[in-house]
Amino acid sequence: MSDVILEMRNITKTFPGVKALDNVSFSVRQGEIHALVGENGAGKSTLMKVLSGVYPHGTYEGDIFFEGKECRFRDINDSEKVGLVIIHQELALIPFLSITENLFLGNEQATSGVIDWNKSISMTKELLEKVGLHESPNTLITDMGVGKQQLVEIAKALAKEVKLLILDEPTASLSEGDSEKLLELLLQLKAQGISSVLISHKLSEVSKVADSITILRDGAAIETLDCQKDTITEDRIIRGMVGRDMTHRFPPRESNIGDTIFEVRDWNVYHPLHEDRKVSTNINIKVRKGEVVGIAGLMGAGRTELAMSIFGRAYGTRISGTAYKHGKEIDISSIDKAIANGVSYLTEDRKAYGLVLIEEIKNNITLTNLEAISDARFIINEPKEMTVTSEYKDKLNIKCSSILQLAVNLSGGNQQKVVLSKWLFSNPDILILDEPTRGIDVGAKYEIYTIINRLAAEGKGIILISSELPEILGVCDRIYVMREGKIVGELPASEASQEAVMKYIMTQEVAV
Repeated sequence: MSDVILEMRNITKTFPGVKALDNVSFSVRQGEIHALVGENGAGKSTLMKVLSGVYPHGTYEGDIFFEGKECRFRDINDSEKVGLVIIHQELALIPFLSITENLFLGNEQATSGVIDWNKSISMTKELLEKVGLHESPNTLITDMGVGKQQLVEIAKALAKEVKLLILDEPTASLSEGDSEKLLELLLQLKAQGISSVLISHKLSEVSKVADSITILRDGAAIETLDCQKDTITEDRIIRGMVGRDMTHRFPPRESNIGDTIFEVRDWNVYHPLHEDRKVSTNINIKVRKGEVVGIAGLMGAGRTELAMSIFGRAYGTRISGTAYKHGKEIDISSIDKAIANGVSYLTEDRKAYGLVLIEEIKNNITLTNLEAISDARFIINEPKEMTVTSEYKDKLNIKCSSILQLAVNLSGGNQQKVVLSKWLFSNPDILILDEPTRGIDVGAKYEIYTIINRLAAEGKGIILISSELPEILGVCDRIYVMREGKIVGELPASEASQEAVMKYIMTQEVAV
């Protein structure tokens, strides 16, 4: 009997104007972790959606065999019945239901139509034990962090007697510690004979746990590497992904820094629900013209809360402090006022807060500055809107069939470029970029870094928030370090290193 649990043969999937998959063949062995890597838009998620029935049989060409039997999945329920479960990057949990309710939603443990809660809770405890999650079965999903929610998703898959688990960017939103726990769990599942397909842009993680690595590029399978036989390096994987060597992960930039363009003094923010809990304490930061200022820190340090509170008080209550632009106090007490004063904020969650996914690219790009494309009667000038958005499409190299394409159908990297275009069209002087490269590949990251360099060269002031220390070190001129809502250190690029930043994060004394 063959040890191949899954075989996809000659899969071709076409969308209007785009061939997303071109004659792709892909196989997974029993009990292996098979990584699927490639640039955004390479076809990774599309291939897995074909496999899981999100794109049903008949909407693609090619054949799927699971455990030696041909499969023609009509929907995701069909694929789950044979033990094939996909966990998407955007988790499919119901926030205000308990762990137990989520685990068995659509898979209720019932007798004669009546849910057996004792059985459900008992099974939940067993499943949580398997994934190493020590929570009460009655805990609401909304009261858990993203790392624990990922473990609930895996427990949910185990409840469906999973044989092949597909994880699409499972660690994109996780801290380093939670990522380690998740990877360790995959290795434990492997020891139990459960196969996994891991889609990830974090090549260090891929190299750590994968038995095989398949590289996709432009909708085609380039090669499959056997991690036991082949010499695997990140450079080798990147070369396959982008079709060229990337000697430097960060584009070179000559800094030309001027006077202070933006400053926040004595900034304090309280939690919107827990009013006695302070999330930002006496924050003082400066950004100079043409400077890229990084804010480093662990997840939960308060970086995003600070950024959102500065951007029109989009987060928090009892906010106090003063903002200055070119030395003069400015009013940023609402989002409209922040934009009017040249401040923009690129959110860390592009799909929930950055884009209107069901709208066209052109409508998303012009959303922050409709006046610029409207006539005196406030009627949108459509030819002007088409011209403007076409220029941004070309300037930021947005890969799409046309500017009339829906944002939901773009890859993650191209969605990020649309969000960036939207804020650039508002003509800001200060850009706050919150995790601008989260969930996008090395090639798209390089393009984003190039855009950041260009904006700095134009004299913009940029605040960059990132959980990836190499990114902070590779892009920024100066770095603030946050811990528990406070600035605990400040480093010029010339003195910055991973060790220096981590020393500030782990040291108890707060820098003055």
